[in-house]
Amino acid sequence: MATARAAHAVAATAEAIYVMGGTGADGQPVAEIERFDGKRWASDTTLPGEGLNAPAAAAIGGSIYLIGGFGTTTNRPVSAVHAYDTKTRRWSEVAPLPAPRGGHAAAAVGGRIHVLGGGNSVSTLADHTVYDPGTNTWIERAKLPRSMGSVAAVVFEGKLWSVGGRSGPSDFGDVYAYDAAADAWTPGVPIPARGTGGAAAIGGSLYYFGGESQAKSSVLGDVLRLDPRVTAWTAAAPLPTPRNFARAVVFNGRVYVIGGSTGYGRSHASVGSRTVESFRP
Repeated sequence: MATARAAHAVAATAEAIYVMGGTGADGQPVAEIERFDGKRWASDTTLPGEGLNAPAAAAIGGSIYLIGGFGTTTNRPVSAVHAYDTKTRRWSEVAPLPAPRGGHAAAAVGGRIHVLGGGNSVSTLADHTVYDPGTNTWIERAKLPRSMGSVAAVVFEGKLWSVGGRSGPSDFGDVYAYDAAADAWTPGVPIPARGTGGAAAIGGSLYYFGGESQAKSSVLGDVLRLDPRVTAWTAAAPLPTPRNFARAVVFNGRVYVIGGSTGYGRSHASVGSRTVESFRP
């Protein structure tokens, strides 16, 4: 990328990948929003308002929704949600989150955006909040079985999955699958405890990339793979560059792991990286 980033948000439309928010090479907020069309990166727009640390983003059609986060000038969680029309390159403000939060994850399922976990100024959250752009409303659905921030959210085999996470100094290897029809979470095959990694589903498998282990005081380069109907994750080819905040997105048949920090232990002023690495199973 042109600009280094960590604690940022990534989303992909059919035409491009968009990278939003986060902190740069100096740990300061990044206002620039970059767009990758499969060949090159370019500046597309800037964030509305102050910078954001650890927001979440999800795409529905040609719109990208930038959700919550911690204000990088105040370090306070925000509830604001902004929609970016990638065709007109204009921002609009939509219904805010029911309560401020940052460090959460988001994924689009069936035309709605599910927001998982995160934290506010007081505690880590188990909240599972769903946005319907058709009605511009939020509803609460079944909470995560555990309060966690820095989870990875991904759609796999028609269900929403939550992988990894943390609360304070504790990392978790929890994996859960959400059935929207039953409004219920089911435990899946756990991973070794870690948070701030990225997840993507491609080629019939679920992958988890990088992250950070607080127990080991280290940034991770592991890539873990889960195939349907197996009872353990297996190791895939590791990331060439170990990173936390390893944001992963599928675009044009490949997984792109975009930005992140190569340094351990700085959540609100992480030194970002320009590194982008892609993977095809």
